[in-house]
This record gives sequence, structure tokens and C-alpha cells, in this order.
Amino acid sequence: MWLREELLKAIWHAFTALDVDHRGKVSKSQLKVLSYNLCTVMRIPHDPVSFEQHFKEDDKGPLSSEGYMPYLNRYILDKVQEDFDVLEFYRMCWTLCFKKNIQPQRLKISDSDAFKVWCIFNFLSEDKYPLVVVFEEVEYFLRKLTEAMGVGWCEEKFADCRTQHAARSCLTAWELIELVGVNYFSKDVDRQILSMSINEVFSELILDILKQGYVTKKGHKRKNWTERWFVLRPTSLSYYVCEDLTEKKGDIALDQSCCVESLPDKDGKKCLFIIKCVDKSFEISASDKKKKQEWIQAIQMCIQLLRLGLMSPHREARLRRRELRQKQQLEEEDLALRMKNLQAANEAKQKQLEDMRLKMEEAAAKAALEELRRQKKQSDLQDRHRLDLEREKMVRQEMEEQMAQKSSELEQYLQRVKELEDMYHRLEEALEDERQAKQDEEAMRKLQARLLEEEAAKRAELEQIYLKQQRALSQTEAEKDELMAEQLAKERELRAASQQLDRLEKERQGALEQYQEVSRKLERAANKTKTWKDKVAKHEGLVRLIQPGHKGPQRITNWGPASFTDAELELRKKSWQEKKNQGAPSQ
Repeated sequence: MWLREELLKAIWHAFTALDVDHRGKVSKSQLKVLSYNLCTVMRIPHDPVSFEQHFKEDDKGPLSSEGYMPYLNRYILDKVQEDFDVLEFYRMCWTLCFKKNIQPQRLKISDSDAFKVWCIFNFLSEDKYPLVVVFEEVEYFLRKLTEAMGVGWCEEKFADCRTQHAARSCLTAWELIELVGVNYFSKDVDRQILSMSINEVFSELILDILKQGYVTKKGHKRKNWTERWFVLRPTSLSYYVCEDLTEKKGDIALDQSCCVESLPDKDGKKCLFIIKCVDKSFEISASDKKKKQEWIQAIQMCIQLLRLGLMSPHREARLRRRELRQKQQLEEEDLALRMKNLQAANEAKQKQLEDMRLKMEEAAAKAALEELRRQKKQSDLQDRHRLDLEREKMVRQEMEEQMAQKSSELEQYLQRVKELEDMYHRLEEALEDERQAKQDEEAMRKLQARLLEEEAAKRAELEQIYLKQQRALSQTEAEKDELMAEQLAKERELRAASQQLDRLEKERQGALEQYQEVSRKLERAANKTKTWKDKVAKHEGLVRLIQPGHKGPQRITNWGPASFTDAELELRKKSWQEKKNQGAPSQ
């Protein structure tokens, strides 16, 4: 039984041989000759009119394989019956292609053996074009060949052969012929034994000969026992006069209703078994018990395959091997896809960790920048307090000098009033200093509140990081070993952040102590201001002199009736205003 795919493989070799320029196109005249030969070999009438009508639009150029394939399927393969000689068909295609692809003088096998290897290649090759055979099928073929030769299988030799063709992991038909006829069996192998082994494998795989050998058959008419050469195929058991298969004596058609049974010895015949068909039964005697059991098992296997509606065992085995390879290929592709997904997930995780690390570094940089700003503000505040203290000290010294000068010039009224006016201005400055100190205290309080807010935000950020770590640990418990390094890094960052938080706490304590120190200084300044107020009030009562009044309108000041003129009052007001304007920019 032939399959269309196997016929197409042989035709593909013939078509490729006609394609001299390797462009996938063949001239119309060559295709016409090829079609005529195919029809002759397959025993179908050739219709040149249909050929001309099919290719009437391609008269001016070569025809492509795509254009020839519909014609081949419709006008040739669809009309083929199963009564033609498949080997003759294979030989015709082989004749067209082998001379252009191999050099017979290099081969250690005959052309006939090369043809059989070519047929085996077509049987084992994949159903894809250009035709190639994978190394799993090459190994299967070489194992059967070495088994038929009676030599042991050499794994190292096959591995070396596979290494030489590792770039493609497959062979073409001509490479397989060269491997068998030149390279693989070039040493310590007799050419006749190799030829017999190739013929045995060819008979088994291509001719579907499952078993063959001499057994004795009982006749139906004369009941005599005659030795015949039996050949078992999936659907029939044929018997010949001898093993050259030239004179066939009959066929035993096998179907689902047939059965084979063992018989006891009788009439001087041993190792008997019987094949029961619908209309006849055939008694057969094997040479020994082992041969008998082998024949029974082989015939039972054929009947079982017919009942299951399956093809020959070798074709079924080939399909199973292909299905297994396809399954392995799918599993490898699935594994590659899973590895790719895992790698993508790993890259995403690495990117997430990198983003987290960048965020931590950014947060650390922001914290460092905030720390620098805080230190700068604190140093500016300290410098301002130091300047204020120096200014207060200078003011105190000036006031002491003025008090000494005023005590020495008590008897001069105008000088004394001037000193009192100066003391008043100093008092205003002290009040301004007090207000400034209160503003500084408020600024320090705001600074302390902001530090507390930063500390609380830092604590909240650390708690969020800790919670994220806990959630990540609970969600990825299965990846604990893989993320242990990340956890340790985060713990180190957490410890660093905790240390930074302790440092901020210490700085806050220092700022609080500075604030308390400034508050004490403000309190002392307020006490000094109060003391000056008391002194001014005391001096105000001492320096007022009783003088005779005048008849004009009397000036009234904060200390009572004035004893100076309007001009003097304007001069004093102008001097006081200038001192006030000078004190404002300095602050």
C-alpha cells in the first residue's frame, strides 16, 4: 500500500533534478516528458490536451513547482490505482536524479544499494520540503543496518558522525547515501554483507516484508507437504518456490476474520500451526519451535493491525516517532517560553529592586540635603544670636558710659535732658531687641516643629518600608532563598535609616537646648530692660527742676511740663528720628 506523500517525495527529487538553475522552475517540455513517464509507470492514460490547457498561460517561460503541483494532483495522482509497480515508479524517479547528485565511483556500495538507501530516505524523511531526515531517524536506520549485519552498535562512532553535521542536525538523501556508502561502513565491513543488510532493511521498511523464510505447507488437493519460501506482509502471506521471488505459488489473504492457532504434532510433522481464513485453512510446519512461535506472533500482529485499522508496524512506528519528536519539540518550545517568562519576571524584579534602590538613594540624598540646609540655618541662627549678644553688650557698655557721663553732668539741665533722651532711645532699642528675640524664639519654635514633622515623616517612611518588606516576605515565601540578599540589603538600609533617625533625634535635642539657652538669654534681656525702665523712672523724678514759668503756652512731654523751646524740641525730634532710622537698617 502506497501513500500519496511518499509518491510526492520521489517526484520532488525528479523535479529538483530537472531544475538546473535551482530557481524552482522547470521548462514546459521537460515537465511534459516527466508527466508522460509518470503516467506510463503508474498505468494511467496520458492526456496531452489537458496538459496544454492547464499550462496555456505559461507558454513563454519555465513553469514553477507551484503551477505543476495542481496538475500533478488532479490529472495524475487522483487517477492512480494500487495495481502499479511502486518500485518501478521509484526507479524512474531515481534514474532522473541520482547521476546529478552522487559519484558512483566513490561509493563502496552498488547503484542498486544506493537506490534502496534513497528509498529508505524517502520513507524516513520529514513531510517538509526540501526533504531532509533528522538524526533520530538516521540512528534508527543505522541501528537496523548494523543489527542486520550482525555487528554491535558503536555509540561513539555515531556521535562523531553527528558532530560532523552538527550545524544542521539533519541530512539530505545524497548525504545519507554517502554516509552509508563511503564514511560510516568504510572500515572492516564486507561489501557483500553490507549489500545484504541494506536489502534486508529495504525489504522490511519499503516492501513491508514483516517476516520471510522457508517453511513447509500442506497441500489442499494432494495433501502432500512442500517446502516454500513464505513472505509475510501486513495484508497477505505469499509463498514462492524459492527466495528469489520469481515464481509465486499463491497468496493467503489476511483480514479481520482470520486467526492463527498452534497445532499438536501429527503425521510425523512437528511445530505445526494453522491459519484459518473464511474459505480455507492452511496447515504449516516450521523448522523448530522458535521459528513456529515467531511466525505465529508475526501473523497475529498483522491480523490485530487489520482489526484496529492501522497501517504496517514500521509506518506506525514512524508516526509514533514523529509524534514523539513533535511532542518533545513542543515541550522544548514551552520550556523556552517559560524560561523566557521567568527571565522577564526576573528582569522586572531586578528593575523593581533597582527602582527601589534609586528611591532609597534619592531619599538619602534628600535627607542629606535637608541636613545641610538645617545645619546652615542653625549656623546662621547662631551667628545672628552672636551678633545680637555683641550688639547688646555694646549697648550696655554705651549705656554705662552715658550713665557715668550723666552722673558727672547732673548740674547742667540741658545736658541731663539730652542724656535722658538718649536713655529713652536706648530703651526703645532694647524693646526692639526684645521683640526681635521673641521673633527668633518663634522661628526656633517653628524650626523645632518642622524637625519634629520631618522626624515623623521619616518614621512613617521607615514604617512603610518595613510594611512593604513584610508584605514582600509573606507573598514571596517560596522565593526566600533568592531574595535573602535583598532582605539583608534592606535591613542594612533600615539600620542606616534608624541611625540617621537617632542622629536627627540628637540634633533635635541640641536645637531644643539651644532654644532653652536663647530663652534664658531673652529672659535676662527682659530683666535688664525692666531694670533700665526702673532706673529711668527713678532718674525722671531726680532731674526735674522747678523753674519759674512763663506766660506763653506750656509744652507738655511724657515727663511733664517742658523747660525747652520749640526749636530745641524740633532739634531733639530730628536727632531721635535719625537714630531710629539708623537702628532699623542695622537690625
